[in-house]
Amino acid sequence: MAGKLREVRRRIRSVKSTQKITRAMELIAASRIVKAQARSEAARPYAEEIARVVADLMAAGGGGAELLSTREEIGAVGVLAVTADRGLAGAYNTNVLKLAEAARREAAAAGQRSETYAYGRKALSYYRYRQVALGGTWTGVSDTPPYTVAKEIGERLVADYLAGKVDRVVIAYTEYVNVAIQRPRTVQLLPVVAPEVETGEAALRADIEFEPSAEAILDSLLPRYVESRVFASLLDAAASEHAARRRAMKAATDNADELIKILTRDANRARQSEITTEISEIVGGAEALAEDD
Repeated sequence: MAGKLREVRRRIRSVKSTQKITRAMELIAASRIVKAQARSEAARPYAEEIARVVADLMAAGGGGAELLSTREEIGAVGVLAVTADRGLAGAYNTNVLKLAEAARREAAAAGQRSETYAYGRKALSYYRYRQVALGGTWTGVSDTPPYTVAKEIGERLVADYLAGKVDRVVIAYTEYVNVAIQRPRTVQLLPVVAPEVETGEAALRADIEFEPSAEAILDSLLPRYVESRVFASLLDAAASEHAARRRAMKAATDNADELIKILTRDANRARQSEITTEISEIVGGAEALAEDD
């Protein structure tokens, strides 16, 4: 009985140590959500403005740019999976990888080849384990993605698209709505779909003359637009990662509380049984001595 009591107490100490870690991770993730939201808000004006300019140029007759043209035959589909570098975030990484795999299966069902790009160590390890050849990898920055990495990703995707290596590019990531809601989704990056914006009074008009042409301007601007969309996706993914980790660590901390309560009751029962046994032994010994007398 004493051995069981020691075992239960050892488990309680172990659970309490784990609980301290999960509570610390929960607090860290909560603080990082605020920073990730601030970065996303700071980047939004640029993304909205470049989308507005692209929409205005397309309305002004620049719709013939190469990055806008949908190809008649799709031979290869590029799939960019945006995951985290670390785990302990619930189903965050799994949900994104499911979407990426669904896009790859859809391409295979249509007789198309898929070119896979991995962002985050979780995507990298997932595809390496399955021996999937990768067209590009980016790791170590999922917590706070810099624009330089988004620029590098955008340049790689645009270069592969223009070179004919892929005929369509989609990105699987997690859209951040709020602390409670994050939606895994797949969106098309290339060819570029006309952005939906409110033109307003300052919108460009079709009678404006461009030098060079609107198409030439779009050719130079669209790669920057792709980079801004990639960057927005990475920022959304970072905020979603921290929110998912906070939620997972809070659940782990709460579960540890419940487990400690259960183990404490087990320890009390074991201690009571131990005391009862000791009393029974004492009473038995006293009765034996009394009989001898």
